[in-house]
Amino acid sequence: MEKLFPGGKILRLVVGDITRVPADAIVNAANAALAGGGGVDGAIHRAGGPAIMEELDQIRARIGRCATGDAVATTAGALPARWVFHAVGPVYRDGRHGEAGMLASCYATCLRMAEERDARTISFPSISTGAYGYPLEAAAAIALDTVARHLERAEARVREVIFVLFDRRAYDAHAGLLEATSGDSLE
Repeated sequence: MEKLFPGGKILRLVVGDITRVPADAIVNAANAALAGGGGVDGAIHRAGGPAIMEELDQIRARIGRCATGDAVATTAGALPARWVFHAVGPVYRDGRHGEAGMLASCYATCLRMAEERDARTISFPSISTGAYGYPLEAAAAIALDTVARHLERAEARVREVIFVLFDRRAYDAHAGLLEATSGDSLE
C-alpha cells in the first residue's frame, strides 16, 4: 500500500525483511546500550556484519548509552543501504509515562538524521512493538502521523519512507490506519 504526498513523496507499506529492502537509511529498533539484541536489532547486525558493531563500540565509548527517543548513525556494512540509524524506542508501561512522545521522537529524529545526510529513502520497522510491548495499533498511529507530518513539509527532501513490517498483522494495523486517513491510498 502507498500514500502519495505533495511533490511526489511516497509512504509505502510492505511485509518483509528490513535487511533486504534497499534504502539510503535503514532504521534499527535498538536498545539503549547499543549492544545488539534480538528481533530487528539482531537481524540487522547479522545481515550487516561486524562493521556496524565496531562503529557502535566507538559511539558507546564516546556517549555511553543512547537515550530513549534518540538515535545514532553508523555504517550499514553489508546491508543494501548507506547508513543504519539505531533508534531507541520506549518500553511500554501503561501509556502514561511519556511513551507516545518518546516513540514519536524516534521517528522524527531518524527523519531529521536522513535530511541531514541527504538521504532520499528511509525504511522503518515498527519500533517498540516487539519485546518492548508497545500496543501495535497505538504505535502504528504514532509512526504514521509523525512520518506523514514530515512528508507534508514542502522543504522535506526525503522522497520515500518505507515501513517494512514483519508480518501481516503489523501490515494490517498500519494499512488500516493509512487507508482511513487518505483517499490517495493505492493497493
